[in-house]
Amino acid sequence: MDLKTLSLLVVGATFVLYIGIAIWAKAKTTSEFYVAGKGINPVLNGMATAADWMSAASFISMAGLIAFLGFTGGAYLMGWTGGYVLMALLLAPYLRKFGKFTVPEFIGDRFYSKTARIVAVISLLVISITYVIGQMRGVGIAFSNILEVKLEIGLLTGMAVVFIYAVFGGMKGITYTQIAQYVIMIFAYTVPAVFIAIQLTGVALPQIGLGSTLTGSDTHLLTALDQTLMDLGFAAYTSVAGMTMLNMFLLTLALMIGTAGLPHVIIRFFTVPRVRDARKSAGWALVFIGILYTTAPAVGAMAMYNLINTVQPGEIGSPQGNVLIEERPDWMLRWERTGLLQFEDKNDDGRLQYYNDNNPEFAEMAREEYGWEGSEFTKIDRDIMVLANPQIANLPNWVIALVAAGGIAAALSTAAGLLLAISSSISHDLLKGVFMPRITEKRELLAGRIAMGAAILLAGYLGLNPPGFAAQVVALAFGLAAASLFPALMMGIFMKRMNREGAIAGMLVGLGATLLYIFLFKGWFFFPGTNVFPDTAEYWLFGINPTGFGVIGAILNFIAAYLVMKVTKAPPEHIQHLVEEVRVPRVGTS
Repeated sequence: MDLKTLSLLVVGATFVLYIGIAIWAKAKTTSEFYVAGKGINPVLNGMATAADWMSAASFISMAGLIAFLGFTGGAYLMGWTGGYVLMALLLAPYLRKFGKFTVPEFIGDRFYSKTARIVAVISLLVISITYVIGQMRGVGIAFSNILEVKLEIGLLTGMAVVFIYAVFGGMKGITYTQIAQYVIMIFAYTVPAVFIAIQLTGVALPQIGLGSTLTGSDTHLLTALDQTLMDLGFAAYTSVAGMTMLNMFLLTLALMIGTAGLPHVIIRFFTVPRVRDARKSAGWALVFIGILYTTAPAVGAMAMYNLINTVQPGEIGSPQGNVLIEERPDWMLRWERTGLLQFEDKNDDGRLQYYNDNNPEFAEMAREEYGWEGSEFTKIDRDIMVLANPQIANLPNWVIALVAAGGIAAALSTAAGLLLAISSSISHDLLKGVFMPRITEKRELLAGRIAMGAAILLAGYLGLNPPGFAAQVVALAFGLAAASLFPALMMGIFMKRMNREGAIAGMLVGLGATLLYIFLFKGWFFFPGTNVFPDTAEYWLFGINPTGFGVIGAILNFIAAYLVMKVTKAPPEHIQHLVEEVRVPRVGTS
């Protein structure tokens, strides 16, 4: 059976499963739509949380970024895993104990203000829409690979599937679908990693294979990769290159505190029956997340090693050292059809050259000694690396099809959670909580589904013109969460004297400053060509990358909130007592 047919069968089977679950678990009440009736087992909820958490950025994009950034790509690993621990320890149990199942609802009640609730809804919508752009791009890339079509057609296909199972199923359907998606996703990620680790190093565990020697050689994989890259004018894979230490620190911290403020993950801790179960599901989720996150560095390094050795199979500079364009492997042909891999034969020698032509010394030497006129890959989208990895390694077709199904599962699982967060913020927090308190449950459900459909259309359009690779777009969303919701949640739990005026001022300042900084370099509302300054280091304020600016926004949020709090009236006594009651465990709390 050919690869395309097999991929369609495997992915089609997973869709039948997802849609079947959505129909079986269709939400009939608002409680089932928003929090799955609070009846999910902690282990299963941990699995669903992990699937919700490990988005297209984790499955499709993160290893690709690590492949090209090397050591500094570890900022994404440290930030996202560290942030989950932060959320599980500092926020999830307290919010679950408070009893409000959306972040704006908590902020509105804690700060005794409808205005605070509206500002939280605005923050949540900005964060979630930015985040879902990356997921829709991931869906589009996965579908375009399977169908061998342009990204636009792949994206439209993915939008249709998301609409069917997210709009009808609600949180109950999404939860059980995400459990299935986690199983598919983790199997799809680890199986090819094991195959490639054995192929390159003879070691089955990718985590150990990353530090092992190449098969039949005394040279370690990372040493060989370092040398190959340096021979082509790039920085060593294990060196601190690709971003400054300041940006690496800020990005890691922004991802950590942004993680702790993500509304679509926090809501997961309300789908279990008790506070104790929320703590258990947090622990289980960390275990399930760790399986993929400890595998990602090996996937990134091995993908880069295989890519380089595919293009440069012989001695560098020798006439036969580079692959002939007419003999380029099938995986290149597949990705060329999607438009995500492109090349140009600049020196008309009929061969492909890939090297760092931004390194002036190496570029000049390559021109004079090898006759190279520039690196001939005009586009290698980093988001294709994980999906292309088993194809580059010549693994069996069933493995390639499995990876495609896993990539789609990763993107769909998080997209569904984000869309539910958007839906609930509009129908529950705005309509029922502020503008139409007497709305019937039936109309509230309808409003939530309409909001979700509109969000899919907007995210799909922006997914065609994203402000970066999937993981970079997601990093922007985490920065916005770090600057707006995280400080409000922390102060709401741990500062009983923080009042509504301070919280509102802090959220507005943090969100506004971070959004402005991002828009200046990424384009207004992410529309291409509307940026004020080029998105390069020489134009960034103090050299701070927009992906890490959320930390600065969070600091501004805390400062603004504190200053406003000092000159305004303290919260009512009953609010201060409520904060103390939420923080201090009661005897017998389950």
